[in-house]
Amino acid sequence: MFLAGVSMGGHVIARSMEQYPGFYAGALPMCGALGDRALFDYFLDYQLVAQALAGVRAYPAPEDYLTAVVPRIEQALGLNRLTPTGPDVVGERGAELRAIVTNRTGGPRPGADAAFAYWKDFLFRLGASPQGSGRGSGPDQVATNIGTVYQPDAPVDVNTTVRRVPPANPLARFLPSLTTVPRVLGTPSGPVVSLHGLDDEFVPFSMEQVYAAAVAGHGRGQLLAQRVIRTVGHCEFDTREVATAWHDLVRWVDTGERPAADAVGDPAVIAAPDYGCRFSDPDAYRDPPRGSTRRLLPPCPPATAVSSRAVPGSG
Repeated sequence: MFLAGVSMGGHVIARSMEQYPGFYAGALPMCGALGDRALFDYFLDYQLVAQALAGVRAYPAPEDYLTAVVPRIEQALGLNRLTPTGPDVVGERGAELRAIVTNRTGGPRPGADAAFAYWKDFLFRLGASPQGSGRGSGPDQVATNIGTVYQPDAPVDVNTTVRRVPPANPLARFLPSLTTVPRVLGTPSGPVVSLHGLDDEFVPFSMEQVYAAAVAGHGRGQLLAQRVIRTVGHCEFDTREVATAWHDLVRWVDTGERPAADAVGDPAVIAAPDYGCRFSDPDAYRDPPRGSTRRLLPPCPPATAVSSRAVPGSG
């Protein structure tokens, strides 16, 4: 039996491969929250760092957070007129926020500036709690920035000025049981091929880095093959990219031959202009569907893509 899923389904897959060892032959998590609590730490980071840089104290978020507070923050940082394809209008402090977000989501990489402009408003919405809920009532109960070091730390030494927030529910954060946000230890019991959008800043590419480090730390790196797709949107894969990954996963299980993969832990590799091209479908860039974000990144050199090879069912 195989597992495949997207977004939070990727989190479920990663935990299921550990919860039921040997039950699943292989797994294909896509755009997955493989870093478990690290995802909610990042959502918290965005609010607190933006507030610190703008000189606005608004945590916990008041009821008018989105209508009154966020506009003040965006105005102070020069984010209110920033668009993915427009001029760079951010101020020094806005640029510092952008750089911190880039580092927290995977490091300098192609398309990172456009991704920040694309996701900046959405990320603020994640800081507003639903009416009638408290911080301890949902997944954010496990979030914390205690001990987090933000880079860069200029022109504002944000590590000194940012508010530090402990987890509202420490037991839920650290227990290995099936809590609100179950931990992923990095002990897959079978082959895992993952797909992730390079510039997705909702469930960011850094989730793959967290998972890769955990898997390697348990000596199971040979069970993981990660692939990066050059998109900004969340779970924005085309049929060929998914079919190729699925075909390669099944072949891996059948033959024991680990498929090709991207390196996700080397900053120099990630910062290269053609990073993510290897498994990105060039046809999806040449003829993108409506709403696609692929052209927020420059085109890949033709020779770098491998996803155009024939796979079963791809024509």
